[in-house]
Amino acid sequence: MQIFKIKNRKNLEIVGEISIPGKSIGLVFVLHGLGGFRQQNHIQTIAKTFFENNYTVVNFDATNSIGESEGKYEDTTMRNHYEDLVDVVNWSKTQDWYKKPFVLAGHSLGGFAVAKYAEEYPQEVKAIFPYALVVSGKLSLEASKKFKINEITDWEKTGWTTRQSASKPGTELRLPWSHMKERLKHDLQPNASKLTMPVLFVVGEKDEFCPPEHQKILYDLVPGPKEFYVVFGAPHTFKEIEYLNKLKEILDSWIKKLVNLPG
Repeated sequence: MQIFKIKNRKNLEIVGEISIPGKSIGLVFVLHGLGGFRQQNHIQTIAKTFFENNYTVVNFDATNSIGESEGKYEDTTMRNHYEDLVDVVNWSKTQDWYKKPFVLAGHSLGGFAVAKYAEEYPQEVKAIFPYALVVSGKLSLEASKKFKINEITDWEKTGWTTRQSASKPGTELRLPWSHMKERLKHDLQPNASKLTMPVLFVVGEKDEFCPPEHQKILYDLVPGPKEFYVVFGAPHTFKEIEYLNKLKEILDSWIKKLVNLPG
């Protein structure tokens, strides 16, 4: 494994890792979600599953999160998260291990970012795995009002929402209401017809942030080869070993099907 450090378009440092197998057959970029980092168990499960299938894996911490990259959590936006992915991909194009077309995998906000990249640059992308992705800001707000109406009301009223990180106990995460307002500018649905490459959808049955019915909306719009799995009993972020094992099983099976595709 190699650690890399680069500057994004806003001159903030992005820190990530590159894992190169003995005989690499492809390249994948892995991106965590809001308030996440590259060493979370579900992100590591995704990265390791690709590596075990002989993919070069680029797994990085987005800026304005709680990993090693620079920036303040309160400044994170859907746009910034996506732009970090673009900046890492563009830097990768200058490296000798770069391969195209590549695979993209992301969770939640990272899922949105990889799907948006595939819509913007479909000729570069072999397949995508947008796990429990944010489909649009509108649907995100709709889910918040359905499952967490008191929290969303307080957030809008006070201008801030605060929570404790489950992945890093003792880490307080505060977001301004402007974050949600910025979310409303984003929607994957209008350009979903560009997702002609294989797409794997996986979501927890009890996901209250990006529920299965919202994933199904995008799934129905995707024209290319696609698979859809709802993991019984699982929440938005898979932490328990049974859910992580199921994630690995589904992903491993899908990756093996990609071997016969061009590139």
